[in-house]
Amino acid sequence: MYNVPLATNLATAEAVVAQLQKSRVGHLIFNPVSGQGNPDQDLALIRRLLEPQVQLKVIFTSPDINPAEQAQQAIADGAEIVLASGGDGTVSAVASSVVNTDIPLGIIPRGTANAFSVALGIPTDMRSACDTILAGTTRVVDVARCNGQPYILLAGIGFEAEMVNRANRDLKNRLGVLAYLLAGVQQFQEQTAFNAIIDIDGERTEVQTGTITVANAAPATSVLAQGFGQVIVDDGLLDVTIATPKTRLQGLNTLTSLFASALVNTPTQREDIIRLRAQRIKITTEPIQKVVIDGEIVTAESVEFECLSQALTVLAPLAGPRRLPSFGSPEED
Repeated sequence: MYNVPLATNLATAEAVVAQLQKSRVGHLIFNPVSGQGNPDQDLALIRRLLEPQVQLKVIFTSPDINPAEQAQQAIADGAEIVLASGGDGTVSAVASSVVNTDIPLGIIPRGTANAFSVALGIPTDMRSACDTILAGTTRVVDVARCNGQPYILLAGIGFEAEMVNRANRDLKNRLGVLAYLLAGVQQFQEQTAFNAIIDIDGERTEVQTGTITVANAAPATSVLAQGFGQVIVDDGLLDVTIATPKTRLQGLNTLTSLFASALVNTPTQREDIIRLRAQRIKITTEPIQKVVIDGEIVTAESVEFECLSQALTVLAPLAGPRRLPSFGSPEED
């Protein structure tokens, strides 16, 4: 009933002890409200797949406790691996506590978009994700920081923040990933431009824009991050994409161009899309804009970003051959 090994003789006991010594202690931080599946069935499947090789300690998330704090406690309790099962918000919160610890992070995606898993090639079905964890292959990737807060995916200023704000939990429960599409269409009709000062190493540039994305990792479906056609997760740099269309029609063409760039892994060449790579960047907006940081909404007049190179160890497939984009003129980079 309690998944405790039982030995009826000395030989069996020795075999059980030997197996337990080989297995690793993993603390699973499990979000029961993520996704649209049955959480009890999901957890039962995860246990069945992992527990022959991993001693699981399950920790359920709750609205009044930050998963980052639960991950910190798991590390203090001696976790050899930390597992996160939920959506990108859960994974990001858990990852923020594993940064610079050398403790591997395992991901069992059960969210709406599962963007970080897709970006790293981690399967989005639970069986294959558990197989990836058991395989034990690790990748060391970058982590970003916004005003001191770590994040693993991207931060969006303006359009993307307003879109995520519209796609609330009820809408995601009913429509799944289509909730973001619907919210995006609605926000596209209402988005207004704002002024932004971009400061990289003291060099300041002022632009008028409706959306700025600062990405550490992003799959092709994160269209607004695709100025270079792909986001490289282990190069020690942040990918910054700034759209500056003058009309809604130009804005639609901008989105189409970014999507096409992601499909062929090459940078966009549109003049109304600014693309930059930087280790640090500061952005000041007027008027003050919402900022979405891995799904969490904040409001700030000024945001400072930094890339923490090779800061997170993830249980993930090895990266395949990578097509590096041609960076264009130095001014664009």
